[in-house]
Amino acid sequence: MAEERTAAHVTEPRVMRAMAHPARIAIIEHLGSTGDVVTATQCAELVGLSPSATSYHLRELAKVGLVEQAPSRGDGRERLWRSTYTGVNVDGDVGEPEARAAEQALIDVWLAVGDARRQQWFATSHDEPEVWQAAASLMMPMLLVTAEELTELNTKVKELVDRYRRRDRIGNAPAGARPVALQYSVVPID
Repeated sequence: MAEERTAAHVTEPRVMRAMAHPARIAIIEHLGSTGDVVTATQCAELVGLSPSATSYHLRELAKVGLVEQAPSRGDGRERLWRSTYTGVNVDGDVGEPEARAAEQALIDVWLAVGDARRQQWFATSHDEPEVWQAAASLMMPMLLVTAEELTELNTKVKELVDRYRRRDRIGNAPAGARPVALQYSVVPID
């Protein structure tokens, strides 16, 4: 029987600092969203680094409990890795300067990864099938809401998105489905 995994609620600055690297974000995202068990070499192909550099990043993530070694598939000569969680939620203690700095470093990397994805899509979207060009979206509506309404909106968006989570659809996704990155943020402005 498969072990039940949930999303990690990251509150510790040392975990946030360990995550604050584009390759580590990619590793956590892939392993958490797919449930895959991979070698450092397989993971290196995903993140665009050498197997030795990727192995280093996997060990650093393991030190903070976000990935772990998985049981061997055979003779035990290859080291396998898997996620310990299905995703990551960052819940920093904004009162502590160390936590604020670690959280901001992680947010900066996360936003940069998302920005790079969007820029890549829009730079190459003309080469994509028309159905995907029409389906992709970039929206920036200005809302006027209370904090309670924004909380309600976030809850509804999460409920809507949850049914499409990659990890839960692997093996039973409809034909033509492909991974899609959703970067959702709502922030008060002046």
